[in-house]
Amino acid sequence: MEDDRLFKFRKPQWLNSAWVRNSGVYGAGALFSLAFYVLLDAAVWSKSRLNGSDVHVTFVDWLPLIFSSLGMLIINSVEKARLSTDSFSYSGNGVAWKARVVLFLGFAALAGGMAGGVTVFVLKFVVPGVGWPMMGMGVENVVANGLVGLSSVVLWISQNMEDEYSYNLAL
Repeated sequence: MEDDRLFKFRKPQWLNSAWVRNSGVYGAGALFSLAFYVLLDAAVWSKSRLNGSDVHVTFVDWLPLIFSSLGMLIINSVEKARLSTDSFSYSGNGVAWKARVVLFLGFAALAGGMAGGVTVFVLKFVVPGVGWPMMGMGVENVVANGLVGLSSVVLWISQNMEDEYSYNLAL
């Protein structure tokens, strides 16, 4: 067994294909669009006649999804190679710590969006004792933020996967 490996088992070779990478990127897009659809469904249902309560989806309900989406954008803007290398050729010295700070801010925005969704759910639906058909709007808010987080993870893994067609150019 090689000394530089962390785990006993090797990664399967079929995971390094372009098909798996593209499937992950498209899957992440599908998860993100499903998250947006779920929250849009809650917003449309809250304004319909079927909702006989005073509880409606407002801008406060959309804020967690906006923060989660912003976190996803920030996280997936950072290349994995920038996290471990401290080269002096790219934007001065200390690229790795700059990339780590930006990645931390992205994860903070993503976690803040999820925490905001749970907070809105608890304060707007659970504490006042809203009934179940209307409580579904709060559950959909939490589910939408969870789907954005899952989409971010899938996209991060898919984008930073090396396939057999990738190569590095160095001058």
